[in-house]
Amino acid sequence: VQLQASGGGLVQTGGSLKLSCAASGRDASRYSMGWFRQAPGKEREFVAGIWWNGGSTYYADSVKGRFTISRENAKSTVYLQMNSLEPEDTAVYYCAADQRWRGLIDSTPTYWGQGTQVTVSS
Repeated sequence: VQLQASGGGLVQTGGSLKLSCAASGRDASRYSMGWFRQAPGKEREFVAGIWWNGGSTYYADSVKGRFTISRENAKSTVYLQMNSLEPEDTAVYYCAADQRWRGLIDSTPTYWGQGTQVTVSS
């Protein structure tokens, strides 16, 4: 499975961005997918995940109520709508995929996409 992330950029505090991640490869739409981020000097952390069929989602406490993960299986694409952005959200955001839900929750997904930079200015 190959993952291509896009949609990052520079935004002011309180603004919004929408990230996209297109998956390709055999049975790509049958993978649970998620988003992680890594800020400078910090470890990569889980942000949000969604089941392969969109039936369940999971968020890090730091983004609950502000970020929404969704997917469009017809396009094998997962989205991350980010609202009320804060400077602390500044990071490189990575999409990931795994056939196992636990692979995302434990931050050990099988497949990683390239990162997309999100910068929130104060």
